[in-house]
This record gives sequence, structure tokens and C-alpha cells, in this order.
Amino acid sequence: MWDFIINPFVTALTLFYSWTGNIVFSIVVFTIVTRMLTYPMTVQQQRSTKKMQEIQPMLKKLQEKHKNDRDALAKEQMKLYQENGINPASGCVGMFIQLPIFIGLYQAIIFALAATPLQLLDMSGRLLIPGLTAQIPLQNTWLGMDLTLPPTANPIYAMALPLLVVVTTWAQSKLTLPPTPPRAEGEQPDQTVAMQQSMTTMMPLMFGFFSLSFSVGISIYFITSNLIGAFQYGILNRLNSQSKPLAEGQIIEEPVKNQKPTKKEALKAKR
Repeated sequence: MWDFIINPFVTALTLFYSWTGNIVFSIVVFTIVTRMLTYPMTVQQQRSTKKMQEIQPMLKKLQEKHKNDRDALAKEQMKLYQENGINPASGCVGMFIQLPIFIGLYQAIIFALAATPLQLLDMSGRLLIPGLTAQIPLQNTWLGMDLTLPPTANPIYAMALPLLVVVTTWAQSKLTLPPTPPRAEGEQPDQTVAMQQSMTTMMPLMFGFFSLSFSVGISIYFITSNLIGAFQYGILNRLNSQSKPLAEGQIIEEPVKNQKPTKKEALKAKR
């Protein structure tokens, strides 16, 4: 079922292995390539998150206005989203993109680091570029760890990888979320902001749990992907901070070019 993803991933990992001679380096290169390919979606997600934060005051006004009419509130919110070019589901796009990559890479690592003759034969049939079969079998150990096994089945120091996954995922999540605006005393927290904050806590723990259960190669992918993502979001945040959003009702007055001076201005200039 996943062969349309697994076979290209196995081919890419083997190709990068032929260039680097190290399976960990090939996973790192593979992660960099996938992050660069999904970079436009990352930019769109970050911009949508920033816009969502900017319209929070207007959303609160709508909630107060239609607090007894949920249908009217939903319509007005969707209208506000459309006017500002915001997709409320954009925060989940990154997860939906990550999921097939995660599944495909997990299977690709198992196939690429084949340990039995049958797995080696199966891998050779998955390579889409002729000549890569000469790289089989790929080295499946790194720093004394078997990359096909989970950290719990490796030496004790392999448990540092799930911890790094949790830390880097949390750091990337903190960079992704904009700062939370201060709330007045007694004011209820915004549901969108509360959900984003809960995701900041749950996502690192979830990926850390995955890292405990799956192969070490997946942990290397998660750590590399989080570091690259944090770097990308850091650049985007710096660019966004340079362009300050307009206040509500603010109008930019552009100077009129090539406007001829009046007679009074011409007389003053001569004096």
C-alpha cells in the first residue's frame, strides 16, 4: 500500500548513502531535502498563525457580540478568516505532511538496513535507480547502536535520543507559536490559544513516545527535522518582526509623486 512512498524513500536513502558512505549522514541529508521541499508550506503555516494572533481582538469582539448565537458566531468568524486570508486548519497541515513521511521513512529504514537474505532481495527490487544495488548491504550500526532497533533494545546511552527528540520538538513548538497577548483579570482564555499551548506540551511527549517504540533511525530523523525546523522558523520570525502589522483602522498615506508646486510655494522658494 505504501510502496509509492517507501520505494522512492529507499532509493533516496541508498543514493545518499552512496555519496556519504554513512547511513546516519544519508538520513540527515534526506531530512534536509524533505524540509526544503515542504518549506513553502511551512512559510504559509507560519504566516497563517501570525495572522490568527493579530485578529484575536476582533475574534473576542465577535464572541462577545454573538455569545448567545453559535451559528451567527461561526458565520462571522469564517467571514473574518476569509477577509484576512486565514485557514483555521493550517496548524494541522504540518502534522498531515509529517505523517506519511514518518511512515514511509520508518519502513524505508527497515528495508534499507536489511538484516536477512530475504530482506536484501526485497530491497534490491525497491531501488528505482539502476546501479544502486552495488551499495547493498548498507551499514546498519552507528556508535555501537543498531539503527533498525528501538533505543530500548540498544545500549543504555541510546535513551538520550528520545530525550533529544522531546527537547527539540518542544523548542520548535515554542518558536512556532507567537507570544500570547496578556488577558484582563477574570477574562476567559481564548480557545485557539489554549489549544495551541496544549499542543506544545502534548506533541513533544507524543514524538518522544514514538522514539521509544521505533527504530533509532527515526529518532535521528526527528532530531534533525526539529533542528532544521527551528532554524527555518527563527528566520521567518526575524523577517516577520521587521514588518510590523497595521493597527485596526490604520491607513497608509502614500506621498503624491510629480505634484507641481502651487504659486505660493513657488514664490516662497524664489525668496
